[in-house]
Amino acid sequence: MNKSWHLIPKIVSGEKLIESRWYQTRRAPWNAINNGDVVYFKNSGESVTASAEVSEVLQFTLQNEKDAEEIIKKYGKDICIVNPDPKTWGKLPKYCILIFLENTQYLDKPFQIDKTGFGNSTAWLPVQKIEKVKI
Repeated sequence: MNKSWHLIPKIVSGEKLIESRWYQTRRAPWNAINNGDVVYFKNSGESVTASAEVSEVLQFTLQNEKDAEEIIKKYGKDICIVNPDPKTWGKLPKYCILIFLENTQYLDKPFQIDKTGFGNSTAWLPVQKIEKVKI
């Protein structure tokens, strides 16, 4: 996560109830996240500091700006979306994933992760057990 957006404190406080991902292609976590999964959060270049449980997942295929605008109108406040105007986004994403969060908390012991095999700039690492990437 981009630290300057202060999203992790908003997740833990309950202000940000939905994590959203807007993509050009169907990539993780598309079809790789389910209700009951645990999601861990970290700012770029830092340790994992927070977690949440997934209570619901919605996936959308966007045909046009209107589709994105409707999602933002309905869910934007709970996403804490930084830029709510799709007209200014450049290339319009083709896919949107909304991940509803509950039971959010800071971790007692933050930890580092090893992204080997996932790609250097990968934002989501779908794993069955966090121990696979935890250092």
